[in-house]
Amino acid sequence: MDSRTGLPVVGMVGGGQLARMTHQSAIALGQSLRVLALAPDDGAALVAADVQYGDHTDLAALRTFAKGCDVVTFDHEHVPNEHIRTLAAEGVKLFPPAEALRYAQDKRAMRERLTELGAPNPAWRPVGEPADLVGFGDEVGWPVVLKAASGGYDGRGVWLVDGPAQAAELAGTLLAGGTRLIVEERVPLRRELAVQVARSPFGQVAAYPVVETVQRDGICVEVLAPAPDLPEELAVAAQQLAIDLATALGVVGLLAVELFEVADPAGRPAIMVNELAMRPHNSGHWTIEGARTSQFEQHLRAVLDYPMGDTALTAPVVVMANVLGGEPGGMSIDERLHHLFAAEPGAKVHLYGKQVRPGRKIGHVTLLGDDLDEVRARAARAARWLREGRGEREE
Repeated sequence: MDSRTGLPVVGMVGGGQLARMTHQSAIALGQSLRVLALAPDDGAALVAADVQYGDHTDLAALRTFAKGCDVVTFDHEHVPNEHIRTLAAEGVKLFPPAEALRYAQDKRAMRERLTELGAPNPAWRPVGEPADLVGFGDEVGWPVVLKAASGGYDGRGVWLVDGPAQAAELAGTLLAGGTRLIVEERVPLRRELAVQVARSPFGQVAAYPVVETVQRDGICVEVLAPAPDLPEELAVAAQQLAIDLATALGVVGLLAVELFEVADPAGRPAIMVNELAMRPHNSGHWTIEGARTSQFEQHLRAVLDYPMGDTALTAPVVVMANVLGGEPGGMSIDERLHHLFAAEPGAKVHLYGKQVRPGRKIGHVTLLGDDLDEVRARAARAARWLREGRGEREE
């Protein structure tokens, strides 16, 4: 407890943009989020007052950081699960707990548990030797999707495998290097969806509207809220699935369920679980302006066991566009902001304090309105201004 304010102290392991935006929500609740960062130029370390430096894989650093925290949470899944268990055994309150977080850290464990729960999964199999991958592909049909069981994100650790020869060579190389693998069928994908739910230790849950996430080269470039043309019964089913998973897995905090929309045998839309994340998530950045309670405030409410906030939309249509780093040179970011705000005064910009590298997520923009096509075009133009220093697309 902070003796000055009488408010609890929340520590977040990781100093990236998720911690940065969680800190902004903490300020409104009278708090200054405590952050464990790797370096002074981490996004959250640039803005938070209470920053400690250390490696999230170092148990001693985690112990030091947790002292004085009422609760510790995470802005990524890369803290070793055994460290979380050790800290919990020593009396530190950590949310989500290790027992839940392992299903976001280990894709094999996730698929096994989802299968046990009867959740809609793609066909899948663990890969212990190249023959497992080859046999699976021959069984379900090529191509198949090979995944590292841990450590992958933004398209990393995922390989589309076209046939037996490539499968044998790739699996052999990866397994020899110590990479644990699973393989999944390549589903007949219509589009990708996501739904977020927050759950408190008391067991209260709050679900956000289902959104469509648009991917390019394995990276989410756009989020549409609510997901357009999604049948109401499927939207409700997706929200209920997320609630059921959060409860069954013992999640405390935010759970993001990434989904595939597919066709069932009768040709009707259906959903399958792609991946899970147990933290604020890129698919929920739209909630800062687009929902009554942002995902970042909701995550804080959940880990502090406060009652959940209203998840209703603040406008009929919300579009969030990620800003990826462009090629070096040209206008400064300050000049680009000038032009963007002149062209789109309704654009809400969030920059993460990152060094710009081509293809790296350096921020996002959010636009609200009534017409999806119009709002989507405005959001894309705003993102282009920040990425390329121009608003119009070159044909």
